[in-house]
Amino acid sequence: MYFMADRVVIALFRHGLTEENKRKAYLGWNDSPLCLESKNLATNKTYECYFSSDLGRCIQTANLLFPNEEYLLLKELREMDFGKWQGKTYEELKEDTCYRQWIDDPVHHCPPNGETFPQFSERVLNGWSRVTQEISNRGIQRCAVVTHGGVVKYLLAKFAPEEKEFWSWKVLHGTGIELIFERDALRRGERCILLQEVPLTEKEHG
Repeated sequence: MYFMADRVVIALFRHGLTEENKRKAYLGWNDSPLCLESKNLATNKTYECYFSSDLGRCIQTANLLFPNEEYLLLKELREMDFGKWQGKTYEELKEDTCYRQWIDDPVHHCPPNGETFPQFSERVLNGWSRVTQEISNRGIQRCAVVTHGGVVKYLLAKFAPEEKEFWSWKVLHGTGIELIFERDALRRGERCILLQEVPLTEKEHG
């Protein structure tokens, strides 16, 4: 159905689990290598065009999922900048008053030297605009975006058929979901008509 010319598929992939993710640290604009169990990520799906956050964990994931492809790297698709809290865990921050305020109200509070939620939202939308502009200019029907949990959740909150708040979405590492749009609706910035999980497999050993 969604291969029809008036439909566009945009697949969002969250990068694989990293060593810092295993430690439950706020990673943000810091980087961390994928852990061993993430290095077998694979998919049989292919797309016409590929976009990725410019951070190493996303590029590494893109290379696993879509080897030998070229990726348009977009800084706008980075995770939220957690400022001075990057690399730290909840246990290390839980006594910090500023951190407690942010946990209780992340829209109106901000990590020290980090991004506010409105700044993050505007940046991600700028990245999305670059993706959709490329789709429009090249007449693309199917593309993939490898990015971060916060970015995927924001885009789902903004464009999924079902209206749910950012905080309600659960996006696991190394998973993908396709957003299927009517082409005219995508151009107008409207919601997609269907969500579809991307089946991921593990590479065979040997």
